[in-house]
Amino acid sequence: MNKEKNNRTCANLTVMDTFSACHPFLNFFYFTVVLFFTMFNQHPVFIGISYIGAFSYSFLLNGWEKTLKQSFLLTLPGLLIVALLNPMFNHYGVTMLYYVKSSGNWITLEALVYGVVLGAVMFVVIQWFSCYNKVMTTDKFIYLFGRIIPALSLILSMALRFVPRFTAQLKVIRSGQKAMGRDVSEGSLFARIRHGLNMLSILVTWALENAIETSDSMRSRGYGLKGRTAFSIYHFTRKDKYVLGMMIGLSAIFTGGCIKGAAYASYDPRILLAGFTIQGYAAPISVSPLLALLTYLCFAAFCFLPVLLDVTETIRFSYSRRKETANLEMTYQKIYQTLEQEGTDR
Repeated sequence: MNKEKNNRTCANLTVMDTFSACHPFLNFFYFTVVLFFTMFNQHPVFIGISYIGAFSYSFLLNGWEKTLKQSFLLTLPGLLIVALLNPMFNHYGVTMLYYVKSSGNWITLEALVYGVVLGAVMFVVIQWFSCYNKVMTTDKFIYLFGRIIPALSLILSMALRFVPRFTAQLKVIRSGQKAMGRDVSEGSLFARIRHGLNMLSILVTWALENAIETSDSMRSRGYGLKGRTAFSIYHFTRKDKYVLGMMIGLSAIFTGGCIKGAAYASYDPRILLAGFTIQGYAAPISVSPLLALLTYLCFAAFCFLPVLLDVTETIRFSYSRRKETANLEMTYQKIYQTLEQEGTDR
């Protein structure tokens, strides 16, 4: 399976999944919807589904090693910090857990849970943005918005790839400086500071030169001029229409469920969640279990859509290859039988 995926390349992506090869409008629409419902939804079920979907897709795009490193070494500490800081500064809630004598305030369960929810939202959004940066390349972004807002689209596309490009260039600069014995890990404290400032100076110089070269290149190509034509490799195929129909249908169902109250969540003064009874208290908005379940399933299907598309495409490819192999074997078998028959007749 990994060999098959490594052979599917397109544009600037080294490893392509099926969803990344779809039309850029589908990619942008998908991430817009999933990020919107993740950032502005505080229901634990939605956040959990969104996290599993983001983790699965990131695993598909980046591999398990990079995904685990990003999840548990970079973003998980931020989640814990937010979860612990919230109950220290916010003391709403009726379930007392611990009394802080120095401040004279209580640590409440509601404030602690709400801190965990806020940290989880930040955690999941970062995970989704890692997938977005992998799928939505600069070419796709400029293709979508280049004619509508040419200057802004160029600025946004450059800003989105600012950190990855600078990180990669900094690694190149540091490798060169290390080969000359001028790394930040060598020498005295002042020598390390001098080496670090030298690398920073080289990086800033490279950034300025790169900006000038980009500006001259875009100006020479007539970027932003009225009536300028643009070449595009993207076409809206029949498959894209089917995928767009599924996305619109699923998003309409779980959006309707959220409007009906399936995503209701409150943490002040008590924890009230739609579809759940916690400490004997239910949410003020009554939602039927069937509607809540349908909303959760449709949102899960939407979040897992890229993974499901890739799995389906891989299965179809494997089935097609086995079928072609069987047909080829039958063809060779018929040829051998014909040759043997001709030899017998002679």
